[in-house]
Amino acid sequence: MGAFIALLILTLGLPGAASAAAVCGHCPGPPQNSSIVAQFCASRGDTESEGRCCRERGTHPEHVLGLDLSNCSLHTLPPGLNEAAAAIVLDLTENPLTDLPDGSFRGFTRLQRLALPLDLDCPGGSSAWEVVTILKSSRLCQGQQNPCNGSRELVWPCPENSVCAPDGPGMVQCLCQSPFHGYKCLREGAFPTFLFCGVLGAVTLCLALLLWGTQRRKAKTL
Repeated sequence: MGAFIALLILTLGLPGAASAAAVCGHCPGPPQNSSIVAQFCASRGDTESEGRCCRERGTHPEHVLGLDLSNCSLHTLPPGLNEAAAAIVLDLTENPLTDLPDGSFRGFTRLQRLALPLDLDCPGGSSAWEVVTILKSSRLCQGQQNPCNGSRELVWPCPENSVCAPDGPGMVQCLCQSPFHGYKCLREGAFPTFLFCGVLGAVTLCLALLLWGTQRRKAKTL
């Protein structure tokens, strides 16, 4: 019983870890010896294996540092891939993948090595990576570039009072600078949390009373 309770608390308390575990178990067995993930995880002393993943041991056990999905018969990217957004190394080789939808690697800001089938281009294009190498039947994208630090003009420039931040290979996001917030970072000052919650609570209470009153009247007429 105690073990069951502990497992339940872990599942409820660490939803990210539970979801990432599903991605780690998408293919059977540990990382393949020929995978760049196996080489990466073996070179570090702060990781522990779980299925096709190696996790960060210690303060952030929910962080998947390496994910090996090679030779998994994937025709599309698996659901829940974003739960491994902290990955540094990812292997998708030896899969019949036909394309990578836009935004597939949104949030993968730490990704430094991505191995793909040869027919697929690196996400964000070759300019999003420092080095793109062809290795027999695979393509290796290495060294994710920070699109906010180059001379390349952004398609959607960040508005005033905001700064550019990377959001994955070739992708950016605009973050409001304190104390600005809201639409296009035009509002200044702290977000009125208490006022917002108070108004929302009052509206909800009024609607509940209105519905209760109308249903009570209908019940009396029956």
